[in-house]
Amino acid sequence: MIQKKIVIASVVGYCTLAFSLNSVVDAQDSVWETGKFHWKVGPPILSVSQERLPNSEAPWVAVKDPSVVRFDGEWHLFCTLRNQKTGKGRIRIGYCNFDKWSEANQADWHLLDLTLDYHGAPQIFFFEPDQRWYLIYQAADESRGLRYGPCYSNTATIDDPTSWSKPEPLYVVPEGKKAGLDYWVICDQTHAHLLFTSLDGRIWHSQTALNRFPQGDWTTQQVVLEADLFEASHTYKMLGQDQFLTLVEAQDGRRRYFKFFTAIHPAGPWRPLAATRGNPAVSVNNVVNQDQSWATSYSHGEILRSGYNQHLEIDPKSVQLIFQGANDQEYQRGQYGDITWQLGLLQLVDAP
Repeated sequence: MIQKKIVIASVVGYCTLAFSLNSVVDAQDSVWETGKFHWKVGPPILSVSQERLPNSEAPWVAVKDPSVVRFDGEWHLFCTLRNQKTGKGRIRIGYCNFDKWSEANQADWHLLDLTLDYHGAPQIFFFEPDQRWYLIYQAADESRGLRYGPCYSNTATIDDPTSWSKPEPLYVVPEGKKAGLDYWVICDQTHAHLLFTSLDGRIWHSQTALNRFPQGDWTTQQVVLEADLFEASHTYKMLGQDQFLTLVEAQDGRRRYFKFFTAIHPAGPWRPLAATRGNPAVSVNNVVNQDQSWATSYSHGEILRSGYNQHLEIDPKSVQLIFQGANDQEYQRGQYGDITWQLGLLQLVDAP
């Protein structure tokens, strides 16, 4: 198709000018240029259901922190499951797979047998250099002397929930240093990049050579973005562009919403794209059917990727976002652990 356009343009000279002008107009009108995003939200796609979830000593209350890939004709979804039990086992990583989003709420759940201690906020991707699936998550395991920090497990078989290796640290958090949270890995051609937040408006970055991942010599963590943001920064490569996009959660009073930042390298510098309360990536202000929405807090999102490997590419021409959501009444109920988060989908749409 490109070759044909070049031939036509060389024969009919004015077509080249018309094509160029149209490209400029299209670029100026693009939401990725203007930063003016609009979304349509669908009904909840996944919630806790006691008859489908694995046995627990206490009721399950929330499904949250989704990470998902499309592989071999199915969606493979990993997330945090939270129950009302205090102490060990309160937060676990769950897995389910299904063909269509409409089937998600009927899928069978599995708890990953990683550790009886805390583990949650997973990220899933296929690491092509060693042909294995990786989960990146935050965890602790007292029985193995593993302090809270960034961990990984891997497997050759994504749909076998019993096959995951026990948690190993990406690196050991230095004594006296606070660990971050919501760890996220994205790779370019030479390095694996780790990004995470610290609940104080900062995003941190570390990296290791690609051939040293996962337990390579990670560089000292450095702040690469400081702004009015909170947690769960998730970074992607824009398909066909030399640009990265970070989706990160922020707070507006008692509600959660999303911001976008862009950069040409995971280490930054990061510039705001849709990063204010008045012009967010996603909030109640730019969901076009908000009057029909079941959520007023849009939290911990994952953009659906065009592939499933370590490059985490997304197609800017067709964007869907899975998120955890709650309405005002649910969000303000008791403590954070009492919020009955559900999962839903947002579709990027044209301005109304």
